[in-house]
Amino acid sequence: MESGDLPASSSTERSNYRFADIVGTAIALLTLTLPFWAIAHNSPRPVDILPPTYLRQTGD
Repeated sequence: MESGDLPASSSTERSNYRFADIVGTAIALLTLTLPFWAIAHNSPRPVDILPPTYLRQTGD
């Protein structure tokens, strides 16, 4: 069998691969970004905690 006898891939097969690449990229982006968004969205808001103020008493 010669190499010229191989059937050429049809355009529908190439478009299926293109669609699979797009879906795979979307899944990868969601996998990378969704956890960060979920953590940021569900974490408690930072609370402004001021250090205690001490009154310095001066001795007479």
